[in-house]
Amino acid sequence: MQPMKNEWPRLRCRFINADPVGAWDDFILMEWELDRCGWEDFHPHSETAVVVEGELHIECDGESVILGPGDSARVNPHRTGRYWAPVYARMVTTYGPNPDGLESHSFRYFEI
Repeated sequence: MQPMKNEWPRLRCRFINADPVGAWDDFILMEWELDRCGWEDFHPHSETAVVVEGELHIECDGESVILGPGDSARVNPHRTGRYWAPVYARMVTTYGPNPDGLESHSFRYFEI
């Protein structure tokens, strides 16, 4: 997997079936690795994360969950989700349909 951005070396991802650009009517499948880091963003589509390995923390609308292998959580559309791994987490995510083609924004990366 490659870093999401060069300046975000501990956040790695790969798009499995499509790159989430523009409008889409199906689900997009991705794999992520977080190595003592986190990020947050606002997205117009739903996002469901399934943890494959490690421990993942997710916060949205003032609620927080801690997920381990096999656990999943969803961030609903039009919300800001904050995701972090104090040590390491690998997860698979699905992005829900985005028929209006609105883009995610307000990205913030941080290292732990």
